[in-house]
Amino acid sequence: MLRIEQKDLYTKARKGILRTPHGQVNTPVYMPVGTVGSVKGLTPDELRECGAQLILSNTFHLYLRPGDELIARFSGLHKFMGWDGPILTDSGGYQVFSLSALRKITDEGVIFQSPIDGSEHFFSPEKVVAIQENLGSDIMVCLDECIPYESTYEYAKQSTDLTIEWARRSLRAFSKGKGQALFCVIQGGFYRDLREYCIENLGKMDFDGYAIGGFSVGEPKEAMYELLQGIVPLLPEDSPRYLMGVGLPEDIVEGVSMGIDMFDCVVPTRHGRRGYFFTSSGHINIRNAIYREDDTPIEVDCDCYTCRKYSRAYLRHLFASGDLLGARLGTIHNIRYFSRLMEQIREAIASQGFEEFKERFYRVRKEVEKC
Repeated sequence: MLRIEQKDLYTKARKGILRTPHGQVNTPVYMPVGTVGSVKGLTPDELRECGAQLILSNTFHLYLRPGDELIARFSGLHKFMGWDGPILTDSGGYQVFSLSALRKITDEGVIFQSPIDGSEHFFSPEKVVAIQENLGSDIMVCLDECIPYESTYEYAKQSTDLTIEWARRSLRAFSKGKGQALFCVIQGGFYRDLREYCIENLGKMDFDGYAIGGFSVGEPKEAMYELLQGIVPLLPEDSPRYLMGVGLPEDIVEGVSMGIDMFDCVVPTRHGRRGYFFTSSGHINIRNAIYREDDTPIEVDCDCYTCRKYSRAYLRHLFASGDLLGARLGTIHNIRYFSRLMEQIREAIASQGFEEFKERFYRVRKEVEKC
């Protein structure tokens, strides 16, 4: 599924091509998040113009509304939402985890109440696979239990065993002949031996790729980096490695240097809708008064539609006025920023210049912070 084309000589960074039924994806790659089958405010054509290759949608939300069986009647999610490129669907495990008081975890699966209407539902590993097969996503993810930060060792071990067993059951339920891929999820909390234990057990099974879950749950950044540094090299060399829900620019650069191939995060789109624009020197809050008469684009060398057409002053005016165009233009710029970042990373790996790129990336951001 993944062909590694180039490896960096001084880090674990690697550049490759991910093959899917709906086209090839150049890695490392950032996936815009289209939770309910839509990256909020943007059309598929606009996503393509921003450089998006692969988008993420959510099994939990699409199951609840409009329903996976309805989407199947439209020949799957690609046709339903008008996107002809690759789609990854996550399992909904994180959403169930976040429900807290509204769910009960058993060996068989998860009983939960819908946050929409309070109705009761049940997710088993087999059902989650069946839902994703109905959705027709190119890459599916097994049901897992996301372990809260600072969980006890006993809880983390029990939960990790459950994730391993659910992965085994997911694999048995998976219909390989349909051309879809199935990723398992590495859990274990912040206990390195449990992460290694999980990798060892899941590595014996025939999965197409490995998602690394259980991060961005309140832990210090240093703890995440330290743990990833230790466990990523243990994953199979020839399989895609996907770091779930982690995607700030610094996280991506660090993750790539450790050998991660795939990232997703809601921050670029969510921030864009709120007036926070990412740039090579950090992010800016366009609502600030200093931009009231600023006639420059968000970023001078950015080729996105927003930067080609509009000034910071106009964008500030849109957000001050509450106009929906501001949210759309913010989303366009941020997705393009992340796509350009990945393009630059891939170019740096291809030219054996990733270390130099990384040093320059941090130097530019640090210099601006001092200003």
